[in-house]
Amino acid sequence: MTFSLVGRCARTGMLGASVTTSSLAGGSRCQHARAGVGAALTQHRTDPRLGPLALDLLARGFTAGEALKAIVAATPHRDWRQLAVIDVAGRTAVYSGAHVRGERGEAEGRDCAAIANIVRSEAVPRAMVESFERTPDLPLALRLVEALAAGEAAGGEKVPVTSAALIVVERESFPYVDLRVDDHLKPITELSRLWSIYQTEADAYVTRAVDPEQASPPPSMAR
Repeated sequence: MTFSLVGRCARTGMLGASVTTSSLAGGSRCQHARAGVGAALTQHRTDPRLGPLALDLLARGFTAGEALKAIVAATPHRDWRQLAVIDVAGRTAVYSGAHVRGERGEAEGRDCAAIANIVRSEAVPRAMVESFERTPDLPLALRLVEALAAGEAAGGEKVPVTSAALIVVERESFPYVDLRVDDHLKPITELSRLWSIYQTEADAYVTRAVDPEQASPPPSMAR
């Protein structure tokens, strides 16, 4: 009952992930990203520990495939897990355990990978990848959100999704953007709306953190 995507922007080196589900607060459990390292997704009987573990392995020099292979080998309940990993070079790896239920699917593409479970069609991940690949010149955050919309249009879940989330990292230890929508009738549409607002201030928030003397005041304080 979740579909999601990890992606990389080849132009900027940004890395990120997006996820939507009929469960509450999917973003807090499923998506993980670290600047200069990679991004990971963990879902279906979700174990939130596996995302940070994947990032730790990538940081040690593992490729996406090597990291995922190591995690699967070391995970006792691997048959219940569905995972996706992307590394800083854009290499990807995906995994669906034998007990992952319902219509499920995986797809890998250029600088991206998508996974889905308990959806209406196993074509959902491929639709997400194709959406992501079509727009290499757009901001990574927008591409990730549009991929969720493409997955929904390709069939989506068997029940309405209620949460959606987006994370993108660039150079700092904190996310460039981390937006979450929970308990909403149209969470993907709302996530898109939030990004359209946040994008105008995203660079400024980074500047305020790393170089406050050069930061502009928030619009509400400007004269």
